[in-house]
Amino acid sequence: MDKKDLFDQITEVTRNTEDLLNKLHETQSAMVEIMEENAELQIENQHLRERLKQATTAENEGTKNTKYGLSKSLQNLEKLYASGYHVCNEFYGKHRQDEEECAFCLTVIYGDR
Repeated sequence: MDKKDLFDQITEVTRNTEDLLNKLHETQSAMVEIMEENAELQIENQHLRERLKQATTAENEGTKNTKYGLSKSLQNLEKLYASGYHVCNEFYGKHRQDEEECAFCLTVIYGDR
């Protein structure tokens, strides 16, 4: 093997090694970016889970059943009924005469309890 061929091979191997090293640095930089993005997304995901939990808790507290297992809206209907007014679809808003019971109204308020 002649000296020029040997020198050309060493130059080619050196160039290939430099190219490979550049690709390795690019890959490493991309990996660092991906890891940073992943960490940010994990933090954001945790914050969103906490926010969802707070919202769900607040929603459940706002709609939880109260007196006798009735929601606040049903309690309001119960008050209207106790005041002497119909709350059923059939006679809504009409005054109940002589405080008579209305099966439709009771079904609306208490359902199948």
